[in-house]
Amino acid sequence: MSLDLTKLQRRLCNILQQGLPVCERPFEQIAKACESNEETILEETRKLIEAGVVRRIGAVINHRTLGMTSTLVAAHIEQKNLEETVNTINHMESVSHNYLRKHHYNLWFTLQASSDEEIKVLLANLSRRFEANFYSLPVERIFKLDVHFDTEQSEQPLLHDVGPAPKNEPVKLNKNQLKILSKLQNGLDVTANPFESLCADDLKLEDTLSITQLLIDKGVVRRIAAIVDHRKLGFSANVLFACKVPGKRIIQAGRNLARFRIVSHCFERATFEGWPYNLFAMMHSRSMGDIQHLIDKFVEAEKIDAFELLPTLTEFKKEPVRHNF
Repeated sequence: MSLDLTKLQRRLCNILQQGLPVCERPFEQIAKACESNEETILEETRKLIEAGVVRRIGAVINHRTLGMTSTLVAAHIEQKNLEETVNTINHMESVSHNYLRKHHYNLWFTLQASSDEEIKVLLANLSRRFEANFYSLPVERIFKLDVHFDTEQSEQPLLHDVGPAPKNEPVKLNKNQLKILSKLQNGLDVTANPFESLCADDLKLEDTLSITQLLIDKGVVRRIAAIVDHRKLGFSANVLFACKVPGKRIIQAGRNLARFRIVSHCFERATFEGWPYNLFAMMHSRSMGDIQHLIDKFVEAEKIDAFELLPTLTEFKKEPVRHNF
């Protein structure tokens, strides 16, 4: 159910998703952009959290720079085994997202690990336990990773420019950088000086801000921002779109698909037997009609003759993986 937000709250939602400025009083800077004052912005931010519109404010960490790998997993789970399977997967600390989708392959979750071999072992154990095949679809190319829900424009442009993909190379971090990163992943409190909570006995605020900015510059932290509940913002329609694109056309098709504004994620992924679809996109909109219109345009323009739509039925889990440093 979407909530009726004030004009200020809609503006604030947009700015918080873009990211907090790394400075002593970030909400004071945000207040200026909102033509308001710090006290009001702090109060309105807390209201958004209490209403569940903002899930948390914290670091969006790029796990690839930490030497981690990840994959999307698909499985067909019979109804009688669904609850036990979901509970087991949700309790895995390396799982960040877990969804029930309307398809033969009804369970889809994301899994992180230190290596591809570890992922194989984890999925093999699940397969043996639940007597079902768990298929891994790792990313082969990133076209877009830009989760942002515009709460101010009711009529949004169909296309937009796509920013650079996150860095993939591991980054070496010293003990102070790891110390700050470990605290950042816990989230920030909504206070006038939220970065003060990251300080340690041997790190002053100036040092903490400098290290935090360095983590962003290195690509380890993509931004420090609000993670929102898109459904409460009115984006109730969401679909995982997967299509088959010949290898020689995958780059151009992926770039074209990524330019659609309602696409938040767009990847080339590995396939498996019986699943030839190699281009994936996650789409969010206020109506299924908008999504279908986009898909019709894309399929016609790219001459796609095989694709699948997997609407979300239930969100079982959505929380960041906590890394141990």
